[in-house]
Amino acid sequence: MDTETRNMPDHIGIIMDGNGRWAQKRNLPRGYGHKEGAMRVLDIVKACYKKDIPYLSLYAFSTENWKRPAEEVQHLMALLQKFIAKYIAEMHENGIRLNVMGDIEALPEKVRESVQGALQTTADNSKMVLNIGLNYGGQDEILRAAKSLAKDVEAGKIDADAIDKEAFESRLYTAGAPPLDLLIRPSGELRVSNFMLYQLAYSEFWFSDVLWPDFTPEVLDVALRDYQNRNRRFGGI
Repeated sequence: MDTETRNMPDHIGIIMDGNGRWAQKRNLPRGYGHKEGAMRVLDIVKACYKKDIPYLSLYAFSTENWKRPAEEVQHLMALLQKFIAKYIAEMHENGIRLNVMGDIEALPEKVRESVQGALQTTADNSKMVLNIGLNYGGQDEILRAAKSLAKDVEAGKIDADAIDKEAFESRLYTAGAPPLDLLIRPSGELRVSNFMLYQLAYSEFWFSDVLWPDFTPEVLDVALRDYQNRNRRFGGI
């Protein structure tokens, strides 16, 4: 059977990595890699949409990425703003809801306004959810959820003994979404880089040496076929 017909993941996470190295291998500025990588976002979203995969989470900008050169950060922010302006209408028409994981208050004002506008435009869509990690870190997300619950306990809104798995998950950026089934990391790196640490508890991992700008729907198919042939036991036999 092909990847269209059986045992598909409900939720895929991708750590989009290798844009800079892709450009450097071609003696191009790193910005060219980020621009090409943005096009792969469009390709992979469309591929998942066609396969009826309801949740896709992409790691776009981490809390640690602010350490990069200011010029590169500015380029990434401008690229994000342009991407939203160009493609949000198409996403909306196809029923895709955009959700942001991360603290967008730290983003530049115009970028933040673009993101907030996109969130409002697509808020009622239900065909597919696209989670984008912006100024995101898995540890920060867990701390944020814990503090939110702690404040409600302190205010008497909830009893500490009533905090269970569902209560905690309701405070995550991915509230209402299923856990990650498949985590994909291109670029040859073998780590999760602080991405969705809570949600990947029982994820299947798939690593590849392919740099993100070369990550085509055909490469996604390879990952999906591998996933489909795994035996997921979730701690059982």
